[in-house]
Amino acid sequence: MAIFRTTVLMLLILVCLATYELHLHAAEGAEGSEGAVKIDCGGRCKGRCSKSSRPNLCLRACNSCCSRCNCVPPGTHGNHHLCPCYASITTRGGRLKCP
Repeated sequence: MAIFRTTVLMLLILVCLATYELHLHAAEGAEGSEGAVKIDCGGRCKGRCSKSSRPNLCLRACNSCCSRCNCVPPGTHGNHHLCPCYASITTRGGRLKCP
């Protein structure tokens, strides 16, 4: 009977430790996404859209994409490969949303 109690106690301790570890990893994952340094979307998008023929439309789309991805490719055009999230957002019609 003593062996049974010891075994149950050890299993209970292992379950508690595993639960604690899972909780720590979940908290680290949430903290990592929240604690990441946010870029200045307004400034980056202002530079990105500086040569656009429709600057207001460009800024609106760029800021929307930047807030989702926390990334804006450098330059006024292209360089989408430097920010895959930014490059993957599309409109309902299937066209690239981000300038």
